[in-house]
Amino acid sequence: MNRIKIVNTLFRLAGILLALIFTALVLMIAKADPMEAFRHIFMGAVSTQVKIADVLVAFVPLIITTCGLAITFTVGLWNIGIEGQITIGAIMATWALRLFQGSSLPPAAIIILGFVAGIFGGMVWALLAGFLKLYGGVNEIFAGLGLNFIATALTIWLIFGPWKRPGVGSMSGTVPFDTELWLPSLPGFRLSIWSLGLAALSVVLVYLLLKNTKIGLRMKAVGKNPKAAILMGISSSTHLLLAFVMCGFFAGLTGAIQVISVYNRLIPAISSGYGFLGLLVAMLVDYHVIWAVPVALLYAALNIGGIQLPIAMKIDSTLAGVMQSALVLFYMIMEGARKKYFAVRERQDHE
Repeated sequence: MNRIKIVNTLFRLAGILLALIFTALVLMIAKADPMEAFRHIFMGAVSTQVKIADVLVAFVPLIITTCGLAITFTVGLWNIGIEGQITIGAIMATWALRLFQGSSLPPAAIIILGFVAGIFGGMVWALLAGFLKLYGGVNEIFAGLGLNFIATALTIWLIFGPWKRPGVGSMSGTVPFDTELWLPSLPGFRLSIWSLGLAALSVVLVYLLLKNTKIGLRMKAVGKNPKAAILMGISSSTHLLLAFVMCGFFAGLTGAIQVISVYNRLIPAISSGYGFLGLLVAMLVDYHVIWAVPVALLYAALNIGGIQLPIAMKIDSTLAGVMQSALVLFYMIMEGARKKYFAVRERQDHE
């Protein structure tokens, strides 16, 4: 058993090493010093308390999104539409705050209503993708992509139409909410302890759901072998829809956090790409939500640290995205190699 664990660890470390080598080669082609670039990324993420807080600000929506994706991946679904679910969650949260802003309700109640509306929006948008798959015969990837475009178009229309700033629409988004409707943050930082607490709660809930409940076990059965699950009396369609709804819950929560805690208004790119980035994190950790915590923290650090590259080295900050994608690519390559290695060894042992 110890030998198997050592081999597994070596294959995974090899994947990380190959990703770093690949990124270094890209930097060398761009005539940049790889070690200097890595140093700037690291220092850009941890050199000050403000930057560490910014990393956590990016970590919160990423880990919550990954929690939702862990559920849909468990049942074998590629919920590409999570970007749209985040966006609709943000729109609904904005609608609730705009509706009740200035009313007699206390600010805390309005903030809670904003979160409830955001979660509801994410769940409905995810359920729509589920219906398209199960009853419309549309693959969830294509259904999700189509719904993403609709959600983005709806956001633009609202910002430049009904919710535009006085006089003219602006790419900077809608008018910011009253400060009393902002989720309280630490003095001098953008980080809210409340949003960090929601992220921690999300991890715990999804871990317990998939590890210690009958629903979680049934979802795993559906994901592993849908036909066998049906023979066992487990409804695949019910659990697929349930997975979509649960993922939509966390996507809507992410959208609400983006509106209430981060930007305090609706902006065109409100999802900030956390849906697609969450897909990378979920694949990298093989859908194990506990391992998603350090990986999401690493990805958030790369996002924040990468901002230093154009400032210090005149390199585009998208290099951080190259590294993030390379980690997934080479991890999956080494994962395939690992499985092949054990299959060959098992065959040799039988011979």
